[in-house]
Amino acid sequence: MKFSISRDALLRPLNLVAGVVERRQTLPVLSNVLLSLDGDRLSLTGTDLEVELVGHIRLAQPGESGEVTVPARKLADICKSLPDSGLLEFSLDDQRLNLRCGRSRFTLSTLPASDFPSIEHSPSMVEFALPQAQLKKLIDRTAFSMAQQDVRYYLNGTLFELTPKRLRAVATDGHRLALATLEADMPGVKTDVHAILPRKGVLELQRLLQDPEAEARVSFGGSLFRVVTPDYAFSSKLVDGKFPDYTKVLPKPAGKSLVGARAELKDALSRASILSNEKFRGVRLVIEEGGVQILASNQEQEEAEESVAVDYSGDRVEIGFNVSYLIDVLSVLGGESVRVQFSDGSSSVLMEDPAVEGALYVVMPMRL
Repeated sequence: MKFSISRDALLRPLNLVAGVVERRQTLPVLSNVLLSLDGDRLSLTGTDLEVELVGHIRLAQPGESGEVTVPARKLADICKSLPDSGLLEFSLDDQRLNLRCGRSRFTLSTLPASDFPSIEHSPSMVEFALPQAQLKKLIDRTAFSMAQQDVRYYLNGTLFELTPKRLRAVATDGHRLALATLEADMPGVKTDVHAILPRKGVLELQRLLQDPEAEARVSFGGSLFRVVTPDYAFSSKLVDGKFPDYTKVLPKPAGKSLVGARAELKDALSRASILSNEKFRGVRLVIEEGGVQILASNQEQEEAEESVAVDYSGDRVEIGFNVSYLIDVLSVLGGESVRVQFSDGSSSVLMEDPAVEGALYVVMPMRL
C-alpha cells in the first residue's frame, strides 16, 4: 500500500471519521481507522459498532492498492500539526505505516484490516432522497432536546417519522419536546415508518451534513439508519424501543398567547440566568399586559430582574422555568419573533416562530 495525498484533502474526512471512534475501547482495533486504497479511490472507515462512517477521497494519482488500520486520533493529530499545503506520502512497510511530509517522518503501528468490524447492512424498508440542507435543518431544530443517558433509553435519540407526504423529527428528554416537520412528497414511500436514531448517530450526522446543495440518500427500517452523500456513507443501528406518543404532550389550544422579540427575550434570559440557582437554573416569568418580568435568585440571595416588552393582553400569570430550556428554544428559532402560548402558571407552554411553520417546542414549567 502506497499513496500520496494533500494534507487539506485528507484532514476533514479524517476528522469526521475519527469523530466516530471512541477513545476508550475494549477492542484495540476499534480505536483505529481503516484505510483502504483501490487505485485512486481512498476510503476511510471509523466505527464503534453502533455507528459507522465511511469517507471517500479521489486521489490525484493512483497508488498501490491495499488496506490497513492505524490509530485514528494519532493520525488525525499528526495531520492537524502539519503545514496546510503539505503533501503527505504514505507507505506500508513490515506492518508499520510510514508517513512523510517535507522533513517530517512518522511511523505508526497498525492492525490487520481483517480484524476491523463492519456493521451488517440489513434490507431497508424505505429509501428516499432530499437536499442535505433540509435534513440538517430538521436535526438542528430538534437535537438539543434529546435526553442524555436516560434510563428510558428510547429518549436518548431522535424519532424520525416518515409518511408519503412528510418527514418529521421529534426529540424529548421528558422536560421539553422539539418537533420539526418537512412537508414534501416522498416518492417511493408507500407506508408510514418510524425509526429512533441514537444520540451519537444524530450528532455525527449533524456534523456530516455540511453541503447544503448536495443530495442525501436516506434509507431506514429494520435495524439500520443509513445516509449516503457524494463523499460519505453513514450507518447507525437504530434504538430498539417504542417512542412515547408525543401528540399527547402537545398542549391543547391555549387561551393565552404572547408575541415578543426573540433576540431581546433571549438576551434578557441569558443575563438573568447568571444569578439563577446553579443546580436547578430556575427563573420566574411574570407575564402582564404589555410585558414580561424575568426574576432569578440563588442560594447566596443574589437577585436579577429583567423586563421585556411583549404583545400580550390578558390576566397576570406567573410561571417558573429552567432558563436553559427557554434559551435553547430561542437559539434555534432564528426568526425575529417568538410566539408563546399557555393557559396558566402550572401547564406547559408551546413556543414557535410565527413566521415559520413546521417547528413546535413544548417546555414544561417547574416549581420555584
